[in-house]
Amino acid sequence: MSPSFATRALSSTTPFNAPLQEAVTSFAWGQVWSRPGLGRRDRSLLNLAILIALSKPTELAGHTRGALNNGITKEELAEVALHAAVYCGFPAALDAARTMERVVNEVEAEQLAERERQKEQEHEHEKEHGHEGKKEDKEP
Repeated sequence: MSPSFATRALSSTTPFNAPLQEAVTSFAWGQVWSRPGLGRRDRSLLNLAILIALSKPTELAGHTRGALNNGITKEELAEVALHAAVYCGFPAALDAARTMERVVNEVEAEQLAERERQKEQEHEHEKEHGHEGKKEDKEP
């Protein structure tokens, strides 16, 4: 998982779940995800398949976001769900596909909002500082 995912998970820690969250962070993210032998992309694909098989939509949502960050495309996510249907059953695969599609839509909306925010900042910067690189009218 990405460092930002770990940070979000740790920020939602409560006294009740702190020992469990610390164990997950230390072992799963700290030791297992950082091992050689499999890259983050491969580990993401494995996690998606496992979580589909276990019918764990909340965890699947988090790992779908991580998979996108690790280079998995939305087309590949759809293929994971289809492939899982053969081995895990159609109900699990359909539920997973809905979860993954929701996350993809959220991520795309966040990316669009970020691009719009950056455009607005650039526009404000241009208004404050003038148009740099503006060509001056030259006499022929």
